[in-house]
Formats: sequence, C-alpha cells, structure tokens
Amino acid sequence: MTLSHSEFKAIAGRLIPNGQAFIDGKFCDAADGEKFDTTNPATGQVLASVAHCKTADVDRAVAAARRVFNAGTWSRAEPEVRKEVLLKIAALVREHTHELAVLESLDTGKTINDCLDEIGGEVPNFFQWYAELADKTFGKIAPTGPGAMALITKEPAGIAGAVLPWNFPLVMAAWKIAPSLAVGCSAVIKPAEQTPLSTIRLAELMQEAGVPDGVINIVPGFGETAGKAIGLHNDIDTVSFTGSTEVGRMFMRYSGDSNLKGVGLEMGGKSPFVVLEDAVLNDELIEHAAMSAFWNGGQNCSANMRQLIARPLVEEFTGRIIDRVKSFRLGDPLDPATDIGSMITKDHKDMVMSYIQSGVDEGADKVMGGGSDLPGYFIEPTVFQNVTPEMRIAREEIFGPVLGIMPTKSTEEALAVASDTDYGLHATVFTQDIDRAIHMARALPCGTVSVNGFSEGDIKTPFGGYKQSGSLARDNGTEALEQYLQTKTIWIQTKAG
Repeated sequence: MTLSHSEFKAIAGRLIPNGQAFIDGKFCDAADGEKFDTTNPATGQVLASVAHCKTADVDRAVAAARRVFNAGTWSRAEPEVRKEVLLKIAALVREHTHELAVLESLDTGKTINDCLDEIGGEVPNFFQWYAELADKTFGKIAPTGPGAMALITKEPAGIAGAVLPWNFPLVMAAWKIAPSLAVGCSAVIKPAEQTPLSTIRLAELMQEAGVPDGVINIVPGFGETAGKAIGLHNDIDTVSFTGSTEVGRMFMRYSGDSNLKGVGLEMGGKSPFVVLEDAVLNDELIEHAAMSAFWNGGQNCSANMRQLIARPLVEEFTGRIIDRVKSFRLGDPLDPATDIGSMITKDHKDMVMSYIQSGVDEGADKVMGGGSDLPGYFIEPTVFQNVTPEMRIAREEIFGPVLGIMPTKSTEEALAVASDTDYGLHATVFTQDIDRAIHMARALPCGTVSVNGFSEGDIKTPFGGYKQSGSLARDNGTEALEQYLQTKTIWIQTKAG
C-alpha cells in the first residue's frame, strides 16, 4: 500500500526512536553512560541519543553470546526451531514495514521509496530465505575402506561479530544476521554510528519472534571504540565487515593482533559501466546508466560512476543521460516524489564536493550538477564529460552522486580501462554480441559482472569483490553460510565384516 507524503510525515511524528544498546535480551545504556546523537541528515534534526558502547559493553555482549552458545539453546537446537523463529522475524518485519522504512529514511536521508523497497521486500526475504535453508545444509561422508567411516560435518563457528555500514543499515543487518543465526551462531552487531536506529528496532522484533536472550546483541558505537573492540576480542570467532577498504585493513590487523579470527570483508569499489559500440542506446540502457550511478545518491559500493562509452556513441549517450538526470528530483526523503535524498553527513558532503572540484581542476567538463541550495546535506546529481583514466574522479571511490563519461576506442581499450583499478567489486557491460559479452564477463576482475542491465544479482547469488574490494568471503547465496561455519572431520574406526 502506497502512502502519501503527509501520511509518512505523520508516522515520523509518532516515532519515539530507541537509542539504547541491546545486550542479553535487555535494552540498556552503555556501561559508562556515555551517549552520542544521531541526526536526520536531510534536516540536521537530532533523532535520538544513542548509547556509546565501548570495550566493556562489547565484553558483556560477547559473554552473553558465549553463554547461550555453549548452553546450546540456539546453537544445538533442531534446525526446524531456528527456521520457525527466522520466519517469524520475516513476518514481523513485513508487518512493521512502514514504521521501519520511515525510521530508516529519517536516520539515513534515503528516499522513502528506496526504504520501502528494501524493508518491505529485501530484508524479510533474507530472513525467510535463510530460514528455509536452515534445515537443508548437509555434511558429507567421504569414501573409505571397510575399516573406517569418515564424516565431514559443518558446525556453527561460535560468536559472530558484524560491523555494518551506514548506506543500507537494515539490509546489511539482514545480510549478516540471517545466515549467522540460521546455522546456529550467536551474534554481536555494531551498526554504523550514523544509522543505528533501525537495527536497534530490529532487535526488539527479533526478541518478539522468539530469539533467545543472548543470541543477538546490538552494540552501537564508533569504529574506534565498539568496532575495534569487536575486531580485537579474543572470544569472537568470526567477523563480517562491510565498509571502506581502509577500515577493512584494520580488521585484518585486529585479527592478527588477537585470536586470528576469521574476517569476511566487503569493501569499496570503482565499478565501470561499459557500453560497447554495438550496443543500442535505448531508454532501458539510459535508465540503467542513470540508476547505476545515482541510486541511493551514489552512496553505494557498486555504483557505476565510471561510464566507459564507445566513441561513436558518446555524443548521443551524453545528451540522453543529461536529459534523464535532469528529471531526478532532489528533496524531502519522506516525499514519495523524491528521487534522491541527502548525503549522510556534512563531512561526507564536503568530501564529495571536493571530488567534484578536483574533477573540474583536472580538466574534466562538468556539464550539470555539483551543488544544492537545499538545507541539509544535499548534492545535485553531477555529470562530467571527457574524464580520463588518471583523474582522481576516475580512480578513487567518491560515494556520491557523480557520473563520469569516459570515451573508449575499442573493446580491448574498454576492458583495459575498466580493469585498471585497485578495486574489483562490480561491472556492467552492454553489448548485443554474445561472444563479446562472455569475453568481457570472463576477463573483468570483479566479483559481479552484469550484462545488459545494472544488477547486483539477488539473494541467491553471492556478492563480494576481488582485489581491494573484498576477501574470499561472500554475502548472500549459500556461500554466505561459509563465513559462519567451521568444518569438522569425524574419523570412525570400524571392524570390517
């Protein structure tokens, strides 16, 4: 059911966000009582004071998670039990879609339409999909002679830590929580300090669904406090992190400096949108080009800002993409007519604006956008022409609403430019030639290649990156379970005959 702007504002007016931590089944303040404010980036309005968790709070959360894990209440429960609870979580998220979507929109500056799509669809679907997988994960029996039986079993890794980004708060929470709980782990979750509110509310719904006390713990705080405490904790068995490459490196160091816990990383990107000479510049292609760069205001690790266009198509492509981008509406995120919301913070807006200025300074042609008179942290969608591979805007992750058009002379030049990056998360390729499509998909060094449409895949397909975009771990699909499982061999000597 679609609501009006006034109806969404009315929901916002009724919300009383909870900023407390959730540890061992109870909401609580940080041990030292310290708090920080989370604000609406579209208005600057303070939404809630949030518990600033530190090492003592993470210690309490891990102790609770370990106690319940060792007790087996969840870790050794029949998989059908975990399945039933996860299905209840999915149902409760669907029941509270409008409330959660408004809360997330207020906390992030994301458009209400995006929040509804994610929270009404993707989030409950993740809980449902991994619920259905909970009783369908099997071990193996290895072939042996008659004197032995070899069992290869999968067991929950133990305590899973998860450190979430601010751009898709509840989706990323579902990406981490659903598979880890499905296999029997307990979890300690740190939402991003900019966007903790929807994850805290999710904890309440999970408790209502029947998740035992201690299985899920939410410790809001900063990266250098709660995040570091999770990374260095000697009783956390595995950590899944989504965020910047810089911070991902820290988690690798934290692991080495503590108990060598497993670390799954999904980090930054500089993803190309490649249009080969034989592609047809129809409305569908232009829509994919625009959305690949400007979806979520460009605050997306797989955003296709680098748009590599075959030279014969550049003029037509540029005119059509400018026409499409001009139609984007910037404004109140709670208005269903809004297409692009705000940047997450003033500091982030300033950083994006500095990239836009660097593009101008280095000789790219800014043909539209680049500022905003709106209150809050808004930036108009920005389009550059004549971007060259050595420019900062072509090499560094901007994480804002910036699209750069880069002419290419051939398929091989497009492949070379697309591959010339420290990152390897995503790429989009448009071509009518199946041989070229397969060649590009096989040759591009990235975790996801989307052909003739911008897509990250769906819940069934693993998501993660090559090079400095990620580790061998993957979110989504059955592959996500591997982050939260360990493998045991049981070798049984038997008497032949």
